[in-house]
Amino acid sequence: MEDEPASQQANFAPEFESGKTYSYKYEALLMGGLPEEGLGRAGVKVASKVLISEDSQGTYLLKLAETEIFEYSGVWPKDPFHPASKLTSALAAQLLTPIKFEYAQGVVGKVFAPEGVSTTVLNVFRGILNVLQLNIKKTQNVYELQEAGVQGVCKTHYVISEDAKAERIHLTKTKDLNQCQERIMKDIGLAFTERCVECQQRGKNLKGAAAFNYVLKSTSNGALILEATVTELIQFSPFSYKSGSVQMEAKQTLTFLAIENDRVTPIQAEYLHRGFLQYEFSSEILQMPIQLLRITNAEAQIAETLNHLVTNNKDKVHEDAPLKFVELIQLMRVVSLENVEAIWNQFKAKPDHRHWVLDAVPSIGSPIALRFIQEKFIAGELTIPEAAEALLAAMHMLLAADLDTLKIAEGLVFHQKIQENLVLREIAMLGYGSLISKYCVEFPACPAELVKPIHDFVVEAISKNEIEEVVIALKVLGNAGHPASIKPIMKLLPGFGSAAASLPLRVQSDAILALRNIAKKEPKMVQEVTVQLFMDKALNPEIRMIAAVVLFEARPPMGLVATVADAVMKETNLQVASFVYSYMKSMTKNTAPDFAALSAACNVAVKILSPKFDRLSYRFSKALYLDIYHNPYMLGAAASAYYINDAATVMPKVVIAKARTYLAGAAADVLEVGVRTEGVQEALLKMPQVSENTDRITKMKHIIKALASEWRSMPTSKPLASVYVKFFGQEMAFANINKATIDKAIELATGPTAHSFGKTALHTLLSGASFRYTKPFLAAEIRRVLPTALGLPMELSLYTAAVATASIELQATITPALPENFHVSQLLNSDVQLKTEVTPSVSLHTYAMMGVNTAWIQASLLARARVHTILPAKIAARVDMIKGNFKIEAMPVQAVDKIVSAKQACAEIKSENAAYVKNLPLYVLIGKHDLSVEVSPVSGPAIEKIEIEIQVGEQAAQKIIKVITVNEGEESVEASNVLMKLKKILIPGLKNGTRSSSSSSSSSSSSSSSSSSRSSSSSSRRRSSSSSSKSSSSSSSSRKKSKINLLKSPMKNNRTSSSSSSSRSSSSSSSSSSSRMSRQQVYDMKFSKDHMHQHPVSQARPSAGSRSSASSFEAIYKRAKFLGNAISPSVTILIRAIRADHELRGYQITAYYDKETSRVQIILANLAENDKWRICADGVLLSDHKAMAKISWGIECKQYQTEFTIESGVVGTKPALRVKLSWDKIPRGLKRNAKKLSGYLPSAARQAGMTLEKARNIRKQIKLTIAIVSERSLNIMLKTPKSNMYKQGLILPISLPVGNTAAELDVYQDSTAEQIYYLLTKAHAAECRMEGDTLTTFNSKSYKNEMPLSCYQVLTQDCTDEFKFLVLLKKDKTLEQNHLNVKIADIDIDMYLKGNAVLVKVNGMEIPIENLPYMHPSGSIQIRKRDEGLSVYAPSHGLQEVFYAQNKWEIRVVDWMKGQTCGLCGKADGEFRQEYRTPNGRLAKNAVSFAHSWVLPAESCRDTSECLMKLESVKLEKQMIVHGQESKCYSVEPVLRCLAGCHPVRTTPVTVGFHCLPSDSNMSRSEGLSHIFEKSVDVTETAEAHVACRCTAQCA
Repeated sequence: MEDEPASQQANFAPEFESGKTYSYKYEALLMGGLPEEGLGRAGVKVASKVLISEDSQGTYLLKLAETEIFEYSGVWPKDPFHPASKLTSALAAQLLTPIKFEYAQGVVGKVFAPEGVSTTVLNVFRGILNVLQLNIKKTQNVYELQEAGVQGVCKTHYVISEDAKAERIHLTKTKDLNQCQERIMKDIGLAFTERCVECQQRGKNLKGAAAFNYVLKSTSNGALILEATVTELIQFSPFSYKSGSVQMEAKQTLTFLAIENDRVTPIQAEYLHRGFLQYEFSSEILQMPIQLLRITNAEAQIAETLNHLVTNNKDKVHEDAPLKFVELIQLMRVVSLENVEAIWNQFKAKPDHRHWVLDAVPSIGSPIALRFIQEKFIAGELTIPEAAEALLAAMHMLLAADLDTLKIAEGLVFHQKIQENLVLREIAMLGYGSLISKYCVEFPACPAELVKPIHDFVVEAISKNEIEEVVIALKVLGNAGHPASIKPIMKLLPGFGSAAASLPLRVQSDAILALRNIAKKEPKMVQEVTVQLFMDKALNPEIRMIAAVVLFEARPPMGLVATVADAVMKETNLQVASFVYSYMKSMTKNTAPDFAALSAACNVAVKILSPKFDRLSYRFSKALYLDIYHNPYMLGAAASAYYINDAATVMPKVVIAKARTYLAGAAADVLEVGVRTEGVQEALLKMPQVSENTDRITKMKHIIKALASEWRSMPTSKPLASVYVKFFGQEMAFANINKATIDKAIELATGPTAHSFGKTALHTLLSGASFRYTKPFLAAEIRRVLPTALGLPMELSLYTAAVATASIELQATITPALPENFHVSQLLNSDVQLKTEVTPSVSLHTYAMMGVNTAWIQASLLARARVHTILPAKIAARVDMIKGNFKIEAMPVQAVDKIVSAKQACAEIKSENAAYVKNLPLYVLIGKHDLSVEVSPVSGPAIEKIEIEIQVGEQAAQKIIKVITVNEGEESVEASNVLMKLKKILIPGLKNGTRSSSSSSSSSSSSSSSSSSRSSSSSSRRRSSSSSSKSSSSSSSSRKKSKINLLKSPMKNNRTSSSSSSSRSSSSSSSSSSSRMSRQQVYDMKFSKDHMHQHPVSQARPSAGSRSSASSFEAIYKRAKFLGNAISPSVTILIRAIRADHELRGYQITAYYDKETSRVQIILANLAENDKWRICADGVLLSDHKAMAKISWGIECKQYQTEFTIESGVVGTKPALRVKLSWDKIPRGLKRNAKKLSGYLPSAARQAGMTLEKARNIRKQIKLTIAIVSERSLNIMLKTPKSNMYKQGLILPISLPVGNTAAELDVYQDSTAEQIYYLLTKAHAAECRMEGDTLTTFNSKSYKNEMPLSCYQVLTQDCTDEFKFLVLLKKDKTLEQNHLNVKIADIDIDMYLKGNAVLVKVNGMEIPIENLPYMHPSGSIQIRKRDEGLSVYAPSHGLQEVFYAQNKWEIRVVDWMKGQTCGLCGKADGEFRQEYRTPNGRLAKNAVSFAHSWVLPAESCRDTSECLMKLESVKLEKQMIVHGQESKCYSVEPVLRCLAGCHPVRTTPVTVGFHCLPSDSNMSRSEGLSHIFEKSVDVTETAEAHVACRCTAQCA
């Protein structure tokens, strides 16, 4: 807005004439609540007389007279104000004390007051002076400026108008409290949150404005303020304003009364300079707003509160314990360090009191807490666990960080006693970094000297090569997030500092991650560093991916994102490409406002990139980001995960997961967990003795040094794991786990110390033990304090306090009693009883407050939420190993009326809220709500205990309470007789088979004979026959049988139609030679049984061969429906409630096993006398290839029924398994849920990569067929009644024990764990193979290997300094057959052909084939026959398998060796774009050059290896023009040439790179070529390589 010129040059600035006193009436009101009338509000009102007179030139006195203070808490505006007489009296002396202030041209300057005037009262005076603040421009009537006031320096708009008739001047000024150059505000508990600017742009949650209206009268010297009114409104909502908001309204009126001659006189005291007009914070920072305590003797009140907490929270927590704990904290905040020490000395010898003091001290939130912990630990009064817990809490709970606090913390961090303990040192140093960060939030211009001690610490650690010291220093710098740390961190980054070369990879990663908090303050600086790291393709992929994470978190602009996308398009490393692409793609779905710009940029970038990156498997590095954000509520959450790998192994190298939240316009990284698994997989799986064989290593090094180009080993992965945890972006703890740590843990767990501890614990249990634990904590203290126009502070706060208590009582009894020196195994022959009583309880209070909070007065809206839970339990357990009895009893506990109760002043079932005013979220929350869960005794007899008992073995039958009988029907005797007569008429030859017997044994015999008499193949006749020929123990049950069989007939028809349908659909055969089939072939693939069912029972029938196995199952089932009639149960399980009236309530489970028929039966029954609902499960192993099971349930197990069949067979020539589920009738609820589930099935199948098509299959049947294509892949076919689904070539994470793998497991037959380990390692092994002259690398890249004759080539080797294995390949010069040599452990293995036979030598001695398998003495290496060749197995050494046959060979390395191999087979890191790596790490131009670089050359033609070639740099035959001048060029890649005295008989062209020198250069060849293989490539040309040589007899 343009300034408008004034109509006249008048001075409207207020002036107070010398020698006179100006009297004003002053009223101020501060009220908080919802804006509507009729709702509750709280506030304070001040009424007073204001006297102003001049003290000296430019300095004035201000005095209050007749001051009254009123409080308000009620329904506005109905309820009246109440005088706060006690408060008025308490502050009278201060209010009556005049203050001094500088005043010139309407502007208030310095403020002076005696020391006796508190800051709180002085701020009230500032509120009055704020009314007098007028910046009047003489030449302008309308203007804007940043004006100082109580609230800070804020944008102020002035409008001045003059009423000439009334001789009055009207002045209006308005302040926008959201546009302040310097806004006075204090945040507590928000230091580690981020202000979401983009969220606030969509809707601010805190708004404020003030309007000032003045009526002035012009005087000779200036103007007189006749009347001034001020209205200030501050609105807050945790959501957006559309969801409702609460407000604080402040009003001030200053009305001119008169000019008096009596001057105001100052008191007889020194007037000190106490600041300016701006508000100053006082004790309200330490004053908790929950309750205003009247403190008379703080030390005595602390002792009283401690005693109350201890007394009332022993066995269970008191409902008001959190409030009392908050009271304790408040009292300790107002006392001095000496008072805290006095309290400590009084109670430190009392354990119950001691821990309450130690839990409260960190919550003091001032330097007193740090000083106390430091002094007591150094004095030896705190244990290590106590000091660690207290120090961790104190470092992160400080309310404010100033320079004095930082000095205390620095002294604590570098104290010798703290440094000596690793845990305390870590806590102190990380906390120190967090304190620096907190200080810099409060004081943005924080000096670099704060982090200088840590910078010096880093320099010293690097000079001493103390890696762990460097790591912790980087974490401290990461927590501090000071921009001055960028340069020291950059010195540790590759490409920026020389120190990086000597640092491990994990240190470099930590250095990059340390930039994350700096990026929040200086994003551009961090973007410049991280983008350079990412673009440097020479760096390790992990470093580049970590740099990408930090770069994207710094929210780069569109141009930088496009640069990254362009780099990814040309990226040769698939790990990096996969990671960045997945990160960008997941960011495109972002909805959070603060990442909206990055999301838009990523949307563009992803369209540039190829979607082929989506097809990269899970083994490649990935980034994932998910979020949800709700604009109206300004509420959201986000989760991100980074999966970083530098080789395609199963176990990732780095995993980072982070959770982020958005609330009320702020964002915070609430939780982050990072895990580094570098070296863990290798340390756990490799042979520990491998590195000890120095002779083997020396020998392998000698071989490798023969390579012409300088061979470079890869850094060995140290066995190391590390984990860190961050809260709100601050690293709280981290741990490094190395092999020594693991060994120490195992030693402690298995050593004598552990045994001694176990025995001591057992003796303690036998004598009875009780434990009590109580933990109070202030979980949240989030506050925002800001001044109002009155000079009183407005506070918004959220508190959560909780107290948890658990009391445990244990008593053990062992019969017979154990001797003094017993062994643990003796417990297996004892009767052990253990009684436990546990009473956990928790009480939690949450308070949300808005209003005035000072040490003198509190007037606020306070919302409370309280939760109180008690869950008592009393359990007795008994284990009698001799009798096979196990029993658990839940005993009655002391009556508890409420197990959970919650009272919340914001939401409840019995609701009283403000939703009737406006149906908005905030109005629904505000009110009073109660929620409780009550427990009352059940009606009827009391329950004495709940018992679970398990009995196994011969005594299981004795535990049966309810005798179960399985009836065969329910019809009457007459109905059964009529039915039998009809059957005799319809089937004349049918014999009467209904004789009955009273004994169960005769019933079984009759059943058997009748079963064998059934021979009809017709399903209807079979049903009729089985109905009439089955006999039972009673005639009524025999008659009931026919009804059951008739009910079963539909299911049997389904099975019959299933069989015929299968045979029809399987008429076309499928090709068995391929794992990939056409769709029709998949549908037509026929499952053929590889067995003929010959169960003993079916063999007894004459027509057993023609009967189905389902019939055999039925025969076994009908022979003895209930196994309990013939055999005793194997297991009985009782779950029952013991009632006072001894009535049975509960369940009984009995399990039977019949060895003769391989049948298992399990019956679950309700123990209630008249309850016949049961579950019956029957399973039969019909043969080694087939099993069937029937599950029925309902009344006497007759309402519902399902059948399962599982059998093995073949599909084509592939082994297969088929699982079939069929049912007759199932409950409606189960059917309804099944239909719902089937609705999700198609989408789930498609996401799993399955092909889905509609079909009309057999009703009430699901069939799953699984065919084994290979040891690691399956074909799957699923048929449901309405669809067919299939999946071909499903890759498994584990090898199947079939084929060769089954034979390979023989060596591990004594250890299941080793078998599983072998199957896992084989499944994830990388394979390299060669057939003919075509070699396929570990990364599946194929090329022709034109091998030189008689020279070894390195196929693969352990490329670390450990040299665990080496595999060489050679083609002999006579028959040109391939030979393999494997060097591993202390043996040399040679595999070669002799004629058509494959032979093997170990250390030069031939092993006859008939003597295989060969086993190394260590048991870690074996040689065995496989197919037409031989295989070497050594997975614990890194070699899964080396297979050698006549025309091919295969090499597999274990998963943990991936990325650590080199040779012709490559690195096995999944990076097929970077496959042709030579021994010195250079990327070769083609396959021939690459293959020749791995040849082991000879030193002379008389070498025992018979190799006649060497590798050398060759000169380009023709002259080249390079950079405008004639040049001579030499190859920078080795070329295979014959030795001196030999000539080539076979050559091959090879394309290599050449480095060129000026033709007139007189540098000698030897001097110029000394480092030729490290030179740059100037041109690429073709050279001639020799692959076969012949030498003269006189060769050198």
